[in-house]
Amino acid sequence: MTDNVRSDRTPELEADLPSLMKKVAEGDQEAFTGVFQAVSDPVFGMVSRVLRDRAMSEEVAQEVLVEVWRTAPRYDPGRGSVFAWVLTMAHRRAVDRVRSEQAASSREARVALLDRETEFDQVVEEVEARFEREAVRSCLRGLSELQRQSVTLAYYRGLTYREVAERLAQPLGTIKSRLRDGLMKLRDCLGVTA
Repeated sequence: MTDNVRSDRTPELEADLPSLMKKVAEGDQEAFTGVFQAVSDPVFGMVSRVLRDRAMSEEVAQEVLVEVWRTAPRYDPGRGSVFAWVLTMAHRRAVDRVRSEQAASSREARVALLDRETEFDQVVEEVEARFEREAVRSCLRGLSELQRQSVTLAYYRGLTYREVAERLAQPLGTIKSRLRDGLMKLRDCLGVTA
């Protein structure tokens, strides 16, 4: 904060802020004007120190002041002064913005790297996927009828075990056993190691 901002914080003003906040919590716009005048410069100063970008600091400071208006009923004078509450809110919002900007920058960097990677051969991918599908179909043919139906309904149609049991008119325990046995046979057939 600059020295002139600190000099604006008089003991009288700080003493009056809790009563103003109480009125703001009740929707008093005039009281909010008083709170705004008292805290806007310190909020901007706090946010500016964290963000180091004037335009972004102005935007975040405005967001904080809107949040003060919206959340005024949550202010608890027993937990600290109005200044402490508002400046904590400002600091958190500024840090969130920094993190958000860093995350966006990281995403953009990852996308740029992906754009530079060599294109995969789509024909090879399609052929491999076709072979995999055929291998699964072949292994499914090696299951018992109840195992095949159970696995198909649960894993290809997305039904729950209970829904599979209802659809096949079998006890739930039987379906669970057939699914477990069928999946183990599939794993062995496909050569998947546990």
